[in-house]
Amino acid sequence: MLLPVKWLKDYVDIDISPKELADKLTMSGSKVEEVVVKGDEITKVVTGKIVKIVKHPDADKLSICQVDIGKDEPIQIVTAATNMKEQDVVPTALHGSTLNGGLKIKKGKLRGVASNGMFCSEEELGIAGDEPVYGLMILPQDTPAGKDIKEVVDMTSAIIDFEITSNRPDCFSIIGLARETAATLGKNYKKPTLDYDVKCNENINDSLNVEVRDKLCRRYMARGIKNVKIEPSPSWMQERLLEAGVRPINNIVDITNFVMLELGQPMHAFDRRDIESNTIIVEKAQDNEEFTTLDDEKRKLTSDILCIKDGNRTVALAGIMGGLNSEVKEDTTEIIFECANFEGVNIRNSSKKLGLRTEASSKFEKDLDPNLVEMAMNRACHLIQELGAGDVMKDTIDVYNEKNEPHTLEVDYKWINKFLGIDIDKGIMKEYLERLELNTEINGDNLVITVPTFRCDVNIKEDVAEEIARIYGYNNVPSTLPYCESTKGGKNRKQKLEDKIIEGLISSGLNQSISYSFVSPKIFDKVLIPENDERRKTVVIKNPLGEDYSIMRTTTLASMMESLARNYTRSNELARLFEIGKVYIKRDDENQLPEEKNILTIGMYGNVDYFDLKGIVENVFEVLGIEKMSFKRENENPTFHPGKTAALYIRKDYVGVLGEIHPDVAENFGIDERCYIAELDLDVLFEHATLERKYKPLPKFPAVTRDLAVLIDENILVQDIEDIIKKQGGNMVESYKLFDVYQGKQIPEGKKSVAYALIYRKENKTLTDKEVNKVHDKILRALEYKLGAQLR
Repeated sequence: MLLPVKWLKDYVDIDISPKELADKLTMSGSKVEEVVVKGDEITKVVTGKIVKIVKHPDADKLSICQVDIGKDEPIQIVTAATNMKEQDVVPTALHGSTLNGGLKIKKGKLRGVASNGMFCSEEELGIAGDEPVYGLMILPQDTPAGKDIKEVVDMTSAIIDFEITSNRPDCFSIIGLARETAATLGKNYKKPTLDYDVKCNENINDSLNVEVRDKLCRRYMARGIKNVKIEPSPSWMQERLLEAGVRPINNIVDITNFVMLELGQPMHAFDRRDIESNTIIVEKAQDNEEFTTLDDEKRKLTSDILCIKDGNRTVALAGIMGGLNSEVKEDTTEIIFECANFEGVNIRNSSKKLGLRTEASSKFEKDLDPNLVEMAMNRACHLIQELGAGDVMKDTIDVYNEKNEPHTLEVDYKWINKFLGIDIDKGIMKEYLERLELNTEINGDNLVITVPTFRCDVNIKEDVAEEIARIYGYNNVPSTLPYCESTKGGKNRKQKLEDKIIEGLISSGLNQSISYSFVSPKIFDKVLIPENDERRKTVVIKNPLGEDYSIMRTTTLASMMESLARNYTRSNELARLFEIGKVYIKRDDENQLPEEKNILTIGMYGNVDYFDLKGIVENVFEVLGIEKMSFKRENENPTFHPGKTAALYIRKDYVGVLGEIHPDVAENFGIDERCYIAELDLDVLFEHATLERKYKPLPKFPAVTRDLAVLIDENILVQDIEDIIKKQGGNMVESYKLFDVYQGKQIPEGKKSVAYALIYRKENKTLTDKEVNKVHDKILRALEYKLGAQLR
């Protein structure tokens, strides 16, 4: 929001510099982005009186002037200008001066004659208008010589650029910032004049009808102006529009733009001749309807864009831009002023869809106050009369079905003092609030505040406290401890378990890695996932960074392989990585958010095998306190090497998969090494994990150790052997450990030798050989019966 300080001074008496003003407004809550002051760069330019002019002896187009600059001796300046004469007073740039645009002036010689400066035109001083400048700037004859040009000519203009937050639509206007300025400085401000005379007896209701067919239009007002004279607007209006960044066009259009900037309420003017049906209808457009806007661009509309129509013909895009088919023209003699209020979200969406963001749409999308409409219409009619641009017709068309009313808040002033940590009287609080037009009454200890409709951001007692704090001055609020109840800190169960996993994996020699959750659709082919696999049903990102980041991942295998490949291409001999991340499973109902699963991924290559990976996974289970896990051979997973892959279960719950990556997958990622990956469902692990650790005393009675070596078929898993040992051994088998798997010359083909060390112990007595033999034989018979094992 650009605020010309000269325009602001029309409403507030400002006796401080623009920089000081900007600082004070920032401290009262109106954030200033930049202060641009024109004229500051002009230095060492004074008024000079030409006392003598002679022709240059060696140049017909140059003149040599003796100039009085208020010193004892005149200075000499050589110039090519021709519009000056002796006794004229002109701006004179001395040696070392700076002009508009940073131009530096130094003394020198022109065709052999010394020149100690330069005469200036309005253009060199930066005060020229749109019209071209010919010749020097001639000042009044009675201007004294030697005066700083800034004391003679008003060339300083300051623009303050504000960043206005969307919850303060009232500040998107000159008058809104004037209100803030007056409240900040403790001054009164002058409101714009709204009165006007009706000089045309014709009634607009006799010739025009308005129908609002959509609730997106909350208010629509129209007035007629007869005997319109289209001409340039006065210089003061053009100057204010230009400083605010708006190009002047003609008096009628300039009035609508002036009111929009001044009051924050957009307006529009139709040529009355172009409203042929005599009926203005506010409704949505037809799908694929084409409409040409004022910028001469043809636009395709959709059925959710609100339009202003002349019967069935669109003449404007509501809240955005008017149409070329009803613009004000040079021969326009009658206009219809439109001033309306539209629902902000619809204007924002329509503007984005059309790629057309205007000054009007940027204001409407903030949800303006519908009660501002009448004020803006009256102001426009006043300016019509002031500029002699036409005659206002009788009456007004005003469709306003649900009127916006002020609301009341009641706040204890003692609570405000306690909340802010200050101590000021309730009478002072009342004064601060009324500076902001928040009318306040005192009822005992309570402030009863009537909140005007333009302050949509003041709804709770904390809002009232904020208004008092910013006028009181944030810098005056002392530093105090927060007034609040303390809460107990700490991590939840999931966070504690996650910390244990990270600690355990780092202790196992792994490094934590992080990867993006959005990936490329090509990853499924790289990890050999079949076409009909459920993991190919993904959530597609509407505005991706690119094709490589266009879907949400359903597996972390590719992400881990990319991390391993990155290490491999950088010649790292080995990599030990783990990642705790998420996958996103698409639901059948597209309106529902995807299911998010927490996944632990472990990836390794270089001097490592399957048993290293299995050991790390077992360490994870140990730190989580999970005991009843089992491994089952996995032959159907195309990403992994068949025969070197296992599925992991806790009781009957599937946890994930671990094993050696298929060589084709490794090749797809450019890795010429055996890679090992585990992809585990953390949510299942968390469900079975426990943080409790119970003390177990050292055993009082001795253990009995027995070795068990059997011949079994090579395709039988040791997991099957261990299941039998646990079941048949019962509580007498304290532990068991696989210490040898052998295939060789002394072992028949198709067989393998598996050897376990079993430890037997009872907590309440010493075991006898007879008791141990009984259980040991029971285990052996079960192995023979179920697995065909033979004792070696």
